[in-house]
Amino acid sequence: MVHLKVNGITQSFDGDPEMPLLWYLRDILGLTGTKFGCGMALCGSCTVLENGKAIRSCTKAMGTLEGHEITTIEGISVHGPHTVQKAWAEVNVPQCGYCQPGQIMQAVSLLSTKPHPTDADIDDEMAGNICRCGTYQRIRAAIKEAAKEMA
Repeated sequence: MVHLKVNGITQSFDGDPEMPLLWYLRDILGLTGTKFGCGMALCGSCTVLENGKAIRSCTKAMGTLEGHEITTIEGISVHGPHTVQKAWAEVNVPQCGYCQPGQIMQAVSLLSTKPHPTDADIDDEMAGNICRCGTYQRIRAAIKEAAKEMA
């Protein structure tokens, strides 16, 4: 039995310990904001926070999460849109939108450790998140905007 918190709520899981966190979130908890992309932790669509740090949920086994705290796109703010989500809207980042939950979660993780990131910091941290629409310049601008708002 694995005990963990998801978006601040205590959860228990007694299934296959090799089951990916992504399927637990989507299929068991019904939190479908986290997306399936590649299934190999290469695209970033499935990014969530584990104890505040960005991880790829498609390859994270449930058996490794005892006592951990997971935050999904649905749980990053209980008081309306998160500052990063507001910046995303202001800068008009999304086109198709499929990768955006993972992009936002990666940006939240970045800003939690580097509140004033440089372009190089942003490029390094966001490099593992693929946007098929190529909105990388807007993503960078939104992260800078969020950093200003959070300061």
